[in-house]
Amino acid sequence: MIIGVPAEIKNNENRIAITPAGVEALTNEGHEVVIEENGGVGSGISDKDYKQAGAKMLATPKEVFDAADMIMKVKEPLPKEYDLFKEGQILYTYLHLAAEEELTDALMEKNVVSIAYETVELEDGSLPLL
Repeated sequence: MIIGVPAEIKNNENRIAITPAGVEALTNEGHEVVIEENGGVGSGISDKDYKQAGAKMLATPKEVFDAADMIMKVKEPLPKEYDLFKEGQILYTYLHLAAEEELTDALMEKNVVSIAYETVELEDGSLPLL
């Protein structure tokens, strides 16, 4: 699977959805990871760190979305990202869809498989990603 990690574009969001250790774990399992150039700068992670862990760096969010079977983000996609979704792509991020009707419609229109961090629940009912 090709896993894409675009830079976050939400105002004041400086995190990125994966660390170099996460890249290494995924690539060791046979996956490919593509990350938008400079996407980790706000988290203190350089492109060099990602490359050393096995990631391929891509110049634009469009290149990341086009290449990836699954997109990992921190925050919900913003309207300028909606046209980047591909039919059947997997999206793994915080979504908060109850407050995001336009995003919900965009995901449904493209048949994006959406996994919201806030809905991941363990057998005991706990929400480990919140």
